Amino acid sequence: MVSFEGIMPRKVVTLVTERLEAAHCPDAAFDAAQLVRLVLGRDVRLCADPLTKAQAAKLEEYTSRRVQREPLQYICGSWPFLDFELQVGPGVLCPRADTETILESLQSVLEQPPQNVLDLCAGSGALGIGCKRFWPNAQVTCVEKSPAAFSYLEKNAVQALAPLTVEAKMGDLFTWHETLADESLDVVLCNPPYLTESEMGELQPEVAQEPAMALDGGKDGLLFYRALAKEYLRPLRHGGWIALEIGWQQAQQVEALLCQAGWTNVQTRKDYAGNDRCVLAKRPL
Repeated sequence: MVSFEGIMPRKVVTLVTERLEAAHCPDAAFDAAQLVRLVLGRDVRLCADPLTKAQAAKLEEYTSRRVQREPLQYICGSWPFLDFELQVGPGVLCPRADTETILESLQSVLEQPPQNVLDLCAGSGALGIGCKRFWPNAQVTCVEKSPAAFSYLEKNAVQALAPLTVEAKMGDLFTWHETLADESLDVVLCNPPYLTESEMGELQPEVAQEPAMALDGGKDGLLFYRALAKEYLRPLRHGGWIALEIGWQQAQQVEALLCQAGWTNVQTRKDYAGNDRCVLAKRPL
């Protein structure tokens, strides 16, 4: 195995890319550039010196972890969402650009800034903190059940948009509605587990290292949507909105659940890849 010590950064990116390609890592060139940047502390294009022994050792560690298909986000320790950074690692779902669609879609339907927002299955806090980024005066509560994920949520709640903060709470989507007063919320956000039983058995190696609790939506992938449709109409004010991330094949089923529960203005929005990604619905006036 070739040591990275004494090699110029651009050449190192090529060598790491080759290692990652041999391990069948998707987007190997992108990942290699990110790993080298992580070690050097800046873009490789701004570096004119060969790697030191310490830098080479650190890059070897990171590359080996990526070869084992550990998510790049975990190796980096943080990942961008919108225009801020979220702390991430084992035990929490990695932030994904597709999820930004939920906030952009919500922004397009709200007639006025929300005052009280609830983010369920919050994970790292991407949706709730993103909502605070869009509407700084909103009171945002992020609820997460997993202790491992909650440790990241607590950090991000106070650090991601400092000095703006959101409230982090330990709790379960299936019972949290019992703590809420009637018509006490303007918006409910949720990126719930939505993979089906069969999809859970066919995960990409990187995704398989993310927490199953954040992925498994039950046999048909709709377990959480049934509870959301049934239980979170009451706590919303009349005219309030719910915004849900969905799997790319779930729009029709999730829309039907919401319509059957009495929601109106039910609509689906696509992500930038053209896949169905967000379902919005409104509590009747």
